[in-house]
Amino acid sequence: MKLSDFMDISHLQKIQDTFSQATGLAVIAVDMDGNYMTKGSGFTDFCTKQTQGCQEGSKRCQKCMAAGQGIYECHAGLMEFSIDIILNGEKLGRMIGGQVFSREPDDEKLTAVAEELGVDPEVYIRAAHKVPVRTEPSIRAAVSLLTDMVNILVVQEYMSATEYKKIHVWEEEIANATETVARIKENTKELEGIASKQTIMALNASIETARVGAAGAGFGIIAKQMGTFSKQSTEIYKKITQDANSIAESIHKMNET
Repeated sequence: MKLSDFMDISHLQKIQDTFSQATGLAVIAVDMDGNYMTKGSGFTDFCTKQTQGCQEGSKRCQKCMAAGQGIYECHAGLMEFSIDIILNGEKLGRMIGGQVFSREPDDEKLTAVAEELGVDPEVYIRAAHKVPVRTEPSIRAAVSLLTDMVNILVVQEYMSATEYKKIHVWEEEIANATETVARIKENTKELEGIASKQTIMALNASIETARVGAAGAGFGIIAKQMGTFSKQSTEIYKKITQDANSIAESIHKMNET
């Protein structure tokens, strides 16, 4: 199952954008195949251009993201996080991000990293000083809040989609039941017509039996039995009609609710 199967991803994007603006932490959603589901929020040039923009930096970043769980410090000294998106025990993706410093950046360390990456140390340091600085407790609190918000949203979206499907099926079944009731009524009318003809035939047979006298005694018994069956059939058809009308009334009430 994928989030896009039941969820409007724009709702996730909105929460993500708001979270990033409020906390200064970068964040983006990825599915189980590593594909981005949302557009990145709050990412800085220090990370996207200076660090990931070079071959060595990109290689190191990919390694960090693959191994990173929870809240951790990346190779460039940034605090990052990776939290799971879970529904009914099934992992559907991750929210990854962070990319803030938990303390003022150390220029000497930044210079060393820049040289390892093969980028201009001065440009690298200037970009680093534009990155937000947040205390580790505030980072953990923000990530915890994001985890709750995202997973609550996913559950709500799933329940809404599931209920919609149930309602759609319910409407289809009501329509099918209505058609069935209509067919029952139509067939009952035809059966009532046949029963009426049986009654007439039984009556004619009785008259004919009386006319021929003793010679038609056996036929008279059959005619009498036909009349009895006809009467019983008529009663049964009435009950079927009553039941069909009762079902139709119930369906009408369900449609009104």
